[in-house]
Amino acid sequence: MGLAVAYQLARDGHQPIVFEADDRVGGMTAAFDFSGLSIERYYHFHCISDHAFLKVLDELALADKMRWIETKMGYWYQGRLQAWGNPVALLKFQGLGLVAKFRYGLHAFLCTKRKNWAPLDHVEAVSWIKRWVGNEAYEVLWRRLFDYKFYDYTDNLSAAWIWSRIRRIGRSRYNLFREKLGYLEGGSGTLLQAMRADIETSGGEFRLKSPVAKVVIEQGRVRGLEVAGQIEAFDKVISTIPLPYVPLLMPDLPSDILQRFQAVKNIAVVCVIVKLRKALTGNFWLNTNDPEMDIPGLVEYTNLRPLDQHIVYVPFYMPGEHPKFAEPDQAFLDKVRRYLKKINPALADDDFIELRASR
Repeated sequence: MGLAVAYQLARDGHQPIVFEADDRVGGMTAAFDFSGLSIERYYHFHCISDHAFLKVLDELALADKMRWIETKMGYWYQGRLQAWGNPVALLKFQGLGLVAKFRYGLHAFLCTKRKNWAPLDHVEAVSWIKRWVGNEAYEVLWRRLFDYKFYDYTDNLSAAWIWSRIRRIGRSRYNLFREKLGYLEGGSGTLLQAMRADIETSGGEFRLKSPVAKVVIEQGRVRGLEVAGQIEAFDKVISTIPLPYVPLLMPDLPSDILQRFQAVKNIAVVCVIVKLRKALTGNFWLNTNDPEMDIPGLVEYTNLRPLDQHIVYVPFYMPGEHPKFAEPDQAFLDKVRRYLKKINPALADDDFIELRASR
């Protein structure tokens, strides 16, 4: 997000200075060295409906780096791996009645056709979904996705957010039965480095390993930033940090604005990335509904972007204050090893090359 803001400012004739706490640009899109493999810390993909993103690729002369692949979805339910994501898979799905299947399919179809999100913005998501798909489909297909992504905040979600996710993926289908997703050749780093070069060419500047300690505000006006014990003077500051950190870095904001930031609840993530010797499944997406798995699903990234080794991302979402978030990385790595072996019993211990966790 910080790069995107700086990119637009530079193109509008300004000379932005980007302060980045990390040693690289990109935030959650940045890659790391996974024992010789450069890979993003968190998974990313692109949809054919991502028009603004594709326009930026054109501006940066990167459109020829985009690769589109037909991908598949699966559902792990009742100890069985089932096909998912198209009308035939829905009809064949075991564990759901015919009426529930029809209501679920109709809801998903109508979401892809809807264009106006505003009427849904203040509608509570769970009751909205139940009203459309019914209790049976909600219990089988939705409840665990909500429970293991939002925990205690499940009943405080906007239907507009859920609709936008359904619509984005649904509109990435090039017919009712086939889904197409995209990746950039070279991964997200291809985009990040091109944006950085474009910003610098336009007179912008980057300060890496430069965490901001405070936004200096005096008499209701921004005066600059405190970085490494020094005050840097600026008359405009744009923040793209996670919202819970805003009150910490900007304590001199008006109290009513601080209270609004402090009231925002935040979901954290522990994302485990696994390097395997063999494929887990043939799916890119795999939703999970299993009483022994505290995850909403996983992403088998190499079923989108081909790599020499098989890469799987397993995200554990939870509020940052949840006790589970304080558990050591190894607790999550052990769970993931167990979950993957349950999904694919053919995986042996020596098929796991390496596991890492990012938070």
